[in-house]
Amino acid sequence: MSYNSTLDSFCGTPFWNSTATWYTDNPELTPCFQQTVLIWTPCLYLWVFAFLDLYYIFNSKERNIPWNILNITKLLVTCLLIVLKFVDLGVAVHLSSNGEKEVYNANYYSPVIKILTFGLSATLLFYNRKYGMRASGVLFFFWLLLVVAGIPQLRSEIIDHKNLDDDENVKYNFISYMVYYPLIVLMFILNCFADLPPKDTPYKYQKNQCPENAAGFPSRLTFSWFDPLALTGFRRSLVENDLWALNPPDSSKECVPKFDKFWERSLKKRELSNGTKATYRKTSASVNFKPENEKKPASILPALCLAFGGQFLFGSILKLINDILMFISPQLLKLLISFVKNDEPDWKGYAYAVALLLCAITQTMLLAHYFTRMYLVGMRIRTALTSAIYRKSLRLSNSARKESTVGEIVNLMSVDAQRFVELTAYLNMIWSAPLQIALALYFLWAILGPSVLAGLAVMIILIPVNGLIANRVKTLQIKQMKYKDERVKLMNEVLNGIKVLKMYAWEPSFEDQILQIRNKEMHVLKQTAYLNSATSFIWSCAPFLVTFLTFFTYVISDPENNIPTAERIFVSMSLFFTMNVPLGFLPFIIVSAIETSVGIKRLNKFMNCDELDISSVDHDKKEPSPIVIENGNFTWGEKDADPVLKNINLNVPRGSLVAIVGAVGSGKSSLLAAMLGEMNKISGRVNTHGSIAYVPQQAWIQNATLQDNILFGKPLQQQSYNNVINVCALKPDFDVLPGGDQTEIGEKGINLSGGQKQRVSLARAVYHEADNYLLDDPLSAVDSHVGKHIFDKVIGPAGLLKDRTRVWVTHNVSYLAQTDLVVVLRDGQVSEAGSYQHLLEKKGAFADFLLHHLSDIEKTSPDELDVLKQDLETKLGTEFQNKLQRARSLSESTSESEQTPAGDRAGSVKQKTPDALTQSNLKEKNKLIEAEKAETGSVKWSIYKHYLMSVGVFASVVTILMNLILQVFQVGSNYWLAEWSSDSKIIVNGTVDRAKRDMYLGVYGALGAGQAIASFFADLMPYLACWRAAKVIHELLLDNVLKTPLQFFEVTPIGRILSRFGKDVDVLDTSLPSEASDVIYCTFEVLGTLFVISVSTPLFLVIVVPVGLIYYVIQRFYVATSRQLKRLESISRSPIYSHFGESITGASTIRAYGVTDRFIEESESRVDHNQSCYYPSCIANRWLAIRLEMIGNFIIFSAAVFAVLGRNSIYPGIVGLSISYALQITQTLNWLVRMTSEVETNIVAVERIKEYAETEQEAAWNLEKGPGATWPETGALQLEQLTLEYRPGEPALRDVTCTVAPRDKLGIVGRTGAGKSTLTLGLFRIVEAAAGRILIDGVDIATLGLHQLRSRITIIPQEPILFSGTLRSNLDPFEAYSDEEIWRALEHAHLRAFVQGLPAGLRHEVAEGGENLSVGQRQLVCLARALLRKTPLLVLDEATAAVDLETDDLIQKTIRSEFASCTVLTIAHRLNTIMDSTKVMVLDRGQLVEYAAPQQLLNDKNSIFYSMAKDAGIVN
Repeated sequence: MSYNSTLDSFCGTPFWNSTATWYTDNPELTPCFQQTVLIWTPCLYLWVFAFLDLYYIFNSKERNIPWNILNITKLLVTCLLIVLKFVDLGVAVHLSSNGEKEVYNANYYSPVIKILTFGLSATLLFYNRKYGMRASGVLFFFWLLLVVAGIPQLRSEIIDHKNLDDDENVKYNFISYMVYYPLIVLMFILNCFADLPPKDTPYKYQKNQCPENAAGFPSRLTFSWFDPLALTGFRRSLVENDLWALNPPDSSKECVPKFDKFWERSLKKRELSNGTKATYRKTSASVNFKPENEKKPASILPALCLAFGGQFLFGSILKLINDILMFISPQLLKLLISFVKNDEPDWKGYAYAVALLLCAITQTMLLAHYFTRMYLVGMRIRTALTSAIYRKSLRLSNSARKESTVGEIVNLMSVDAQRFVELTAYLNMIWSAPLQIALALYFLWAILGPSVLAGLAVMIILIPVNGLIANRVKTLQIKQMKYKDERVKLMNEVLNGIKVLKMYAWEPSFEDQILQIRNKEMHVLKQTAYLNSATSFIWSCAPFLVTFLTFFTYVISDPENNIPTAERIFVSMSLFFTMNVPLGFLPFIIVSAIETSVGIKRLNKFMNCDELDISSVDHDKKEPSPIVIENGNFTWGEKDADPVLKNINLNVPRGSLVAIVGAVGSGKSSLLAAMLGEMNKISGRVNTHGSIAYVPQQAWIQNATLQDNILFGKPLQQQSYNNVINVCALKPDFDVLPGGDQTEIGEKGINLSGGQKQRVSLARAVYHEADNYLLDDPLSAVDSHVGKHIFDKVIGPAGLLKDRTRVWVTHNVSYLAQTDLVVVLRDGQVSEAGSYQHLLEKKGAFADFLLHHLSDIEKTSPDELDVLKQDLETKLGTEFQNKLQRARSLSESTSESEQTPAGDRAGSVKQKTPDALTQSNLKEKNKLIEAEKAETGSVKWSIYKHYLMSVGVFASVVTILMNLILQVFQVGSNYWLAEWSSDSKIIVNGTVDRAKRDMYLGVYGALGAGQAIASFFADLMPYLACWRAAKVIHELLLDNVLKTPLQFFEVTPIGRILSRFGKDVDVLDTSLPSEASDVIYCTFEVLGTLFVISVSTPLFLVIVVPVGLIYYVIQRFYVATSRQLKRLESISRSPIYSHFGESITGASTIRAYGVTDRFIEESESRVDHNQSCYYPSCIANRWLAIRLEMIGNFIIFSAAVFAVLGRNSIYPGIVGLSISYALQITQTLNWLVRMTSEVETNIVAVERIKEYAETEQEAAWNLEKGPGATWPETGALQLEQLTLEYRPGEPALRDVTCTVAPRDKLGIVGRTGAGKSTLTLGLFRIVEAAAGRILIDGVDIATLGLHQLRSRITIIPQEPILFSGTLRSNLDPFEAYSDEEIWRALEHAHLRAFVQGLPAGLRHEVAEGGENLSVGQRQLVCLARALLRKTPLLVLDEATAAVDLETDDLIQKTIRSEFASCTVLTIAHRLNTIMDSTKVMVLDRGQLVEYAAPQQLLNDKNSIFYSMAKDAGIVN
């Protein structure tokens, strides 16, 4: 039969002939069809999609690919094709003019259309070359379509040539086609390769360019260009140098301006829509029509959409096509089943199989590129947002800055901006999921009619149930986070106070506290596990319940007609399966979208905050003085707040030194801030010109080397650099530091003392060579002699800066005489200003100020002191004599304050580094802290074994059994359906056998119920097992860390230990269980699928082994590479945030120096670096997905082909079963590899925890044969040739021998680093004796358990450390004493009145680190602890921090009265406290040099003790 259509007359032959094409064993297309559809389709495609290429051409920023063999060949071949088609046209015209043969329209049209289309392709080729496009997908697909569409004609031409007689026409057509076809095949092959790189490009390409651009189109389609990296990652661990530079369009340089353009537009729009601001800011009386808070903030969303929406839309189109294709495979499945049922020619079966394969491959490609697009958009959004947030944070006004903490701002960057990246990939599900569900329902309705509604009802009911469970899980998660935070916070305190805990032997008490919190946390996790299993139970029941109810309704509603056939059952099952995914996704997406919208709100609020008013400071060059303030009123808050500085008039002459003095809080620092434009100017005028260098009160130190901190982005000029270091007194510090000026400084300058930080900050300013210097009390944290040196060499009239303008806030009264101008501030106003002498004579505010600061004067050198005293006595008389007295005793303690920082014992042995070391060696040597081991390579089996042992063998076996049973039930129920559908005996004489039908339904239901129950346990078991493991592993870790010797804590940063307790334990708690259970479940699902296909088509077994091997190889490649990429990505992420946090704290410094742009660039380069690690890991995911899905597609294809081969021996039901299973395998395989790699990545947490759970431990806490209950009775102490060392071969104490009689009071003195503290550490066995021994009451302490020793002697430590908790728990954590004993101890410690005054009394909550008590009170609490324990041996390590004198007297008095019957060892920093002791022990460089009563030593004028007493002013 033929369709008589207009096309018949167009061609002169029938257009379509079903008999020849479909109902035949040898299918053939009619010549007319070949001449029209097969030619027009590819050509139409090119004309439609050329606009895509045009879009790229117009947007390309690169130009001129050089002519080369590839593009010349392409052009030549295209021209040949055009010529060939002209010849074809000529022949047709010739024939019609001769009239030999009737020529139809088709013969004219076909060459003309081709000529035009080839012309278009040549044009595209030319412009692609001109505009730097190296590979065109549009052209690639055009030639591919032509090649495929040409195959039927090729076949026909060959057959015609063979069968028809030698007619010239046939000959010509044959030859013409034989020339044409190889040419288009050649063009297709040429289009598989990419062109050379363009000559003219605006981008700077880095070292190793991303190979994507150089890849041909097929390579881009399949991500083959990623292969080399995957191979490298498989061979060895990847390092940063292996990664490619970021593609220029994805870098900050491109993304940020794009976003900024649209963001600026939104801001302008907002200004307009919110009503004009009446007047511009410069006038102080600006009228706001709308109050600030009612203004609608500009949103970042429109700007983001406009900047990055194009890519996103393109991705969405890919997703749409993919969604529609999803519904083709069920239709093909239907055709296949009917093919097996009916007698149809074999070629159709193979055609269906190939169609299934093509459909699957197209879907794979579409999805992979859809996700790549989305991740790229996400990346660009993150880059743009990160940069926008960073810039904004450097411009925030002070009132806005107060609203959010640094942590919150960093969170905007790390959490909210990151959310976009995660959401973009799934955002399209918001429309895609409903579309998929609607399409599935439409097709289902066609098969099963209204019965579908029964199944749908179940799905709909389950959504809110799931929602409820999800909500509950969320509240539990919040609870768990709360407990986790509590636990980590307590852990943090424990680690910070570990030294005190060890000395008091309090570890068990704190271990219990932590475990109590941990148990609460575990309880919550257990509930979560049950809920999760319930969810999974619902999800595994859902598909079954849906199918069961639908079929049940279907069969019951019309028993005679509705007979479940194989087609109906399996096609509807595969449709139900497609619905499953979007239904599961919807709630998740909605939650995610809500979270992101909250994030957007927070970002909007931040991005709309007030900025610093740049115009508040003028820079008028004509002004003679460099710094002028006229009638200035300034505030830190909003414009209408009360001014902090009032009526300021100040004129700073060029090159002068102006001192600004005043009491604490009088507005000195604010004045400098006003000059810098940091404060809100209410009225007045500020003018500065020339560059500015600023030294803030709290030095701001970057996490970089010392040298980088001083250079601050300026090039190094060795001579002036050395000069700066000398004048800032940094040379001696560099000599002591292990790496000199190449020493890496930790965050916030953690490994520098206060004075060193201050001097580095000053050196940075001096090196900057600015015109104006604003110095905010730079000498506050340095010693008096260093201060004098710096004043003389830098700030003073003879210093390095003598010609510059200096505004100097100071408390150092002694130098005021050398300044040009003194400005006295009082309550934010300039109370007086003038020269030093002039102000002294006025006897005004300045004279008062001098009196206030007498204690400071004490610090400076005595000769200056005399001058000042005379000044003051002549001007003020004798009223200050009494004030001097009190200040005296304080000055003794200050000499100790400038020491090497605590915990870093570099000070005890000064190490000079030999000059021969090169800088890079230095950098290695000076790393303050051992670098954290980044684990490389795959995780060792011992780790898995360790984890499995923690899980327990029984639990592991049960888990696997339950999963096996679950699969048996699942496969069984589907098999049963296949049986049912293939049972021909169910219909007897045209009526359905009811009993048999009910039997089928019943068994199916029972199998389903079994499946549901099994699924609940299969899911619950791994959760509970992993739960137990997490509990066990955490306990081990905690127990071990607390038993680690103190030295470990001094070389390991606390953050690193905490991350084991925080991040790694969290992985064990939350990530591993679900991942492990997924891996087990997926493994069994894959095994089940392979089993079903193999049983239904045994031939399939042949390909299982090779496919399995390929799969394994791909998986190994991916896991190795992806794990390393993930590690690199997370390593490169933290620098972004730490740099960001640093910049926010140092914002005022950055602005003052005017280096904002450099910091923005630095931040952007860090983001780019992180993205260049992130991009390959996205590509790795897609690379894997494509390869795995290809394996899955191959499995589908094999299942179909084997079904066709075995069509005579198989039931249609079995075919349906095997193929519908195969259709599911791609997703499962993909998920399996994902999860395996997640498990491998996360098992690293177990490895890291194991590392710290196996550190070496200190001696046992308690030994069997302990000392008697009353030991030590007298507290007598003997040291016998005691040697103590921190590092082998470097003794800190050598051969000390002495005896301390019971009830003796022994004072231990010596200079810094003499070994005083080491002795106490030896006494408590924090440091074990290297030689010799210590006896207390005749018992060698090395023979005791640590706790038996430490709990029987008492120490009052140097720094009073308190822990958060009640006051009572701070005194008596084991609750060993009664309340009245505690009150008695408090009374003796002079705290009773204070504690009784607290509303909660002993239950008063102490803040972390005792923040809510003063230092003196904390010291008294430590005293109370000692009074409570009252042991015969007391060690008193005197506080270096100058405790206020009253507290000090109280402590001394109490110790003399309360501990009269005990042996007391005092480590003294102030000699006057030990003048009444029975013996004094003088240590020097680790050796005992003098040991006698103090008076005896003082009588010997040559003794070291005498010289120390003289320095302290005790003897004259």
